[in-house]
Amino acid sequence: MDHREQAHAAAKLTVLSHHRLIDAAPNHALAEAIAVETSAQCQFQFTAPFCGCIGPENAAQNFWTPLRASFAPLQRRPDIFFAGDNHLSDEPGVWVVSMGHLLGLFDQPFLGMRPTRQSTMLRYAEFNLVVEGEIVESTVFLDVLNLMAQVRAEALPPSTAATLVTPGPRTHDGLLLESQPSREGEKTLKLFLRMIDRLLAEDVHTTNTDLSLDWTDDMIWWGPGGIGAPYTQGRYLEQHCVPFEEGLKWGDFFGHRTEFAEGHYGGFFGWPTFDVTSLGGYIGLAPKSEKKATMRVVDLYRREGEKIAENWNFIDHLHFLEQLGVDLVARQRVLTGLD
Repeated sequence: MDHREQAHAAAKLTVLSHHRLIDAAPNHALAEAIAVETSAQCQFQFTAPFCGCIGPENAAQNFWTPLRASFAPLQRRPDIFFAGDNHLSDEPGVWVVSMGHLLGLFDQPFLGMRPTRQSTMLRYAEFNLVVEGEIVESTVFLDVLNLMAQVRAEALPPSTAATLVTPGPRTHDGLLLESQPSREGEKTLKLFLRMIDRLLAEDVHTTNTDLSLDWTDDMIWWGPGGIGAPYTQGRYLEQHCVPFEEGLKWGDFFGHRTEFAEGHYGGFFGWPTFDVTSLGGYIGLAPKSEKKATMRVVDLYRREGEKIAENWNFIDHLHFLEQLGVDLVARQRVLTGLD
């Protein structure tokens, strides 16, 4: 194992320990558990409506405590886990991503949604930057609209594709606890960067020809709540690309916070990634507006041979809608009278 592989392995162990500590901690000791593997000035970012913050005590108070108040006991069920160096920068440290679901009994109101008293899966993706043995930056995407669809929240209109509990990889090999051959990660990184570059060159206009170059015929795009999960190239065009392009005018691409790959898996996130102008009608919620609104986006990929077979996508739709004057959580609370 070379120096970089050792660094990646150590970073994975740090994040795994971080997750175990949080999962095992009682509510009154959450801040102390978060503090073990994070720096005192760790920067935490959470998707709307949760506020970003500095330090473990604020992270416990702003995110984990309200989440646990509604869903308990909370069980982490990861489907993808890998690490790598940021392709975009020579910054110190190793990035580690975890994606899957948080399982809990939905026993108390959450963001205006009625508790079901049933098992509920909260879709998440989490990126941690580990520097010298501690986490210095942590970003958590929680797919609130996917949850709203699961519990049939009144404020959410139907999606164009199926919204469901998103499975992990078809190959069931997404938890890369052991180091992978570097050449495989390089292939994966090169593939999805080529695809992104082609997409950006065409102002995010997707065609059948584009898809045939980079995606398998039976691709699936595991999209966020509000859109869903279109299966095959044809349905991806019909159920995501066309509604996206007809409802939004492309603006500026701001880049990604990190891009990395390991083995057959890779991905990135942006905070924000790009901005768009709403033409009206996107996901049945976005009004027409001349204001540019930003989107925070995650994309994780599984490469199969020379093409992309699966893509897990997250969009912070609540934050996007807020910029257009649509407070979906407030709407839900009005409809139910619940906090």
